[in-house]
Amino acid sequence: MNSAEPLVLGIETSCDETGIGIVRGRTLLSNTIASSMDEHARYGGVVPEVAARAHLEALQPALETALAESGVALADVDAVAVTSGPGLAGALMVGVGAAKSLAVSLGKPLYAVNHLVGHIAADILDAEAPPLEYPTVALLVSGGHTSLLLVRDLTGDVEMLGETMDDAAGEAFDKVARLLGLPYPGGPEIDRAAATGDPDAIRFPRGLSRASDMAKHRYDFSFSGLKTAVARWVEQREAAGAEIPVADVAASFREAVVDVLVTKALAACRDYDVPRLLLGGGVIANRRLRDVALERAAEQGVTVRIPPLSLCTDNGAMIAALASELIMSGRMPSTLQFGADSTLPVTEIQVAADAEDAA
Repeated sequence: MNSAEPLVLGIETSCDETGIGIVRGRTLLSNTIASSMDEHARYGGVVPEVAARAHLEALQPALETALAESGVALADVDAVAVTSGPGLAGALMVGVGAAKSLAVSLGKPLYAVNHLVGHIAADILDAEAPPLEYPTVALLVSGGHTSLLLVRDLTGDVEMLGETMDDAAGEAFDKVARLLGLPYPGGPEIDRAAATGDPDAIRFPRGLSRASDMAKHRYDFSFSGLKTAVARWVEQREAAGAEIPVADVAASFREAVVDVLVTKALAACRDYDVPRLLLGGGVIANRRLRDVALERAAEQGVTVRIPPLSLCTDNGAMIAALASELIMSGRMPSTLQFGADSTLPVTEIQVAADAEDAA
């Protein structure tokens, strides 16, 4: 195996997107994504069994597309990588099974890696960005995860500082969009509606931001109360026979989410004396979040890194990139003694590493 610039095929099936990525070292060759979002739209959210079945149908075509796009033959890859967790158990099982089958049939090493750390690894595929410096604080915001991490070393030392205690930010966007009669997925729809709204029209609560909360939950997030506050506000207006100012509600809700995310992320930068903040996850596509983060970080002397938006959503390229870093750092492959772990902790960057690696 070429350990200097390994050719790695990555598989990502943690939620509703089937991702196949191929990288050579830190160079992106293919980032193929097949989304089952349209199939979930009728339910207003991701249905685990629907997602798992969609992965089964999409994996083979996505693999063929990725290989064609990269100009790589399957037999030429140096290693196979796959998301072991966290994510939806059934969806993860599809990817894990496919990766094991490929690795065994090709006689290639297999790297089982952490989905959340993969979002950080996506940053190294940006050819125009300088190398990622350590330590860095990472804010990951997606439909299923809202996490604040301290990254001292991408392949060996990632600490969870805080995470969502109920709804992830992406889930809150979906639920509030449904309250306002907007279609799924809610993030882009809330963003569009908020464009003409007043973010200061309604003062919605900022979860876990009071002084009494900060002592115990300084870096944790909670959006369930915010979602309930929006629902009650809308219900009261409807009961009074008043019109619902959708744009103002959307803008005010979005501002509350963004305020909490950025405030806590920059607090972590300040507390740990880290002048770097990396943003990742699909919700980073929200322009208001990016703009506020950049503006407030600059005031605090913090540099913000944002991977290309095509690499912020769940994708196989980030999984391949993380495995490539593991290989280049001398890590042994995983054994086959691992499965799908829906609650895999972020401290487990690689799963089931060969015993020789620990020696």
